[in-house]
Amino acid sequence: MTSLFTAIKTLHMSLVALSVLLFAARGLAVLAAAHWPMHRAVRLSSMAVDSALLLAGLSLWWSLGVGLADTPTWLLTKLMLLPVYVVLGSLALKRARTPAVRTVCFAGALLTVGHMITVAVAHHPAGLWAQ
Repeated sequence: MTSLFTAIKTLHMSLVALSVLLFAARGLAVLAAAHWPMHRAVRLSSMAVDSALLLAGLSLWWSLGVGLADTPTWLLTKLMLLPVYVVLGSLALKRARTPAVRTVCFAGALLTVGHMITVAVAHHPAGLWAQ
């Protein structure tokens, strides 16, 4: 089981990197008023990567063998920040009405996902702010 866990964890981390890079590229392009980030193929590719990422994350959680009540606080922190990241990302890419709000939401989404990554690395809800 250890080698399977390691493989899923590696896949998960690779998908995180790909997802964040794709979001950052799309977000910067949206802020530059480019049209390609909203093309169907780009949106579907992003959705496919994010779906695979979610599946890999759920597989890792399942492999820990813990229920929701027993889930470590650092993991719960990541799970609670995920919808924040999704909403900010959605606002940044298309839902916000003005470029200024899109910019703030884009920065907020990047800061949120950045904190999620530090939480995962530190295994602490405060991420790199943990002592």
